[in-house]
Amino acid sequence: MTKTLIIGSFLILFTLPLGAQDRPIGSPGTQVATEATPAAAENADALRKAAQNPIASLISVPVQNNNNFGIGPDQRTQDVLNIQPVIPVPVSKDWNLITRIIIPIVYQPTVSQPVNQGAYGFGDLNPSFFLSPAKAHKVIWGVGATVALPTATNKYLGQGKWSMGPTVVVLMQPGKWTLGALVNNATSFAGPSGRADVNQMVFQYFINYNMKKGWFLTWQPTLTANWEASNGGRWVVPFGGGVGRIMKVGFQPVSLTAQFYGYAVHPAGGSPWGMRLQIAFLFPKLTKTQEKMMMQQRLKQLEQEPAEKK
Repeated sequence: MTKTLIIGSFLILFTLPLGAQDRPIGSPGTQVATEATPAAAENADALRKAAQNPIASLISVPVQNNNNFGIGPDQRTQDVLNIQPVIPVPVSKDWNLITRIIIPIVYQPTVSQPVNQGAYGFGDLNPSFFLSPAKAHKVIWGVGATVALPTATNKYLGQGKWSMGPTVVVLMQPGKWTLGALVNNATSFAGPSGRADVNQMVFQYFINYNMKKGWFLTWQPTLTANWEASNGGRWVVPFGGGVGRIMKVGFQPVSLTAQFYGYAVHPAGGSPWGMRLQIAFLFPKLTKTQEKMMMQQRLKQLEQEPAEKK
């Protein structure tokens, strides 16, 4: 079952889009926003680096699926699908407010006897807000707050508490690299007394090395620390990485990634390894010239279609 899932996921992630239109963004002679190059993609490097920057002035909608394998004595599999739109809004000429919302859809295995059972539904909504300088600098940074709302549709799918805490992201993008880290720590301040208090840190470092034709290597492990837990179950420490590509489907630029992680440290009964697949829909802003050229190109294509059918 696991092998079938992995093979099928790779086919969906890379083979399907490539079969549709296998042209990387920004190839020579295709820098205009037309059918031949996704909207506003003046070159592959600029869009790729913007997609790898969590607080870039780029609207994006990542859809990320996480599978954690080998949970419990029966080797069950947890599935977490995160829909996480990122929306930057200028609040002044010097500052941007970047809103990042994580909407989790979770399958959580529970008891396995007499039959395998589990809970499925929405997890806790997790919006984060970053205030970041509008002008580009060598060191890119943002500070703000993260909030966890108890929106889970089942007690097994969320923490059941209102939580809030600070969040910070810092990164640099020298040459072909993107190097950075994001950290937050949320503490519960309201919620049912019967649910455990929350005091949890999330730390994600990210390293990307960009190659030719839109491809890149990526390492994005997410470490967590549950400060309320005992030492034996406090930390989750993954290691690993994967590969990705910026490309297009029709007019739409997307970023695809596939990653695998092992867990060097995890609570007893937790997953020893997992897989993360992601497609991020990118919506760079068009200039008026790019809008005009894209429209002209589209009109030409529409005129050619009847002639080709004849």
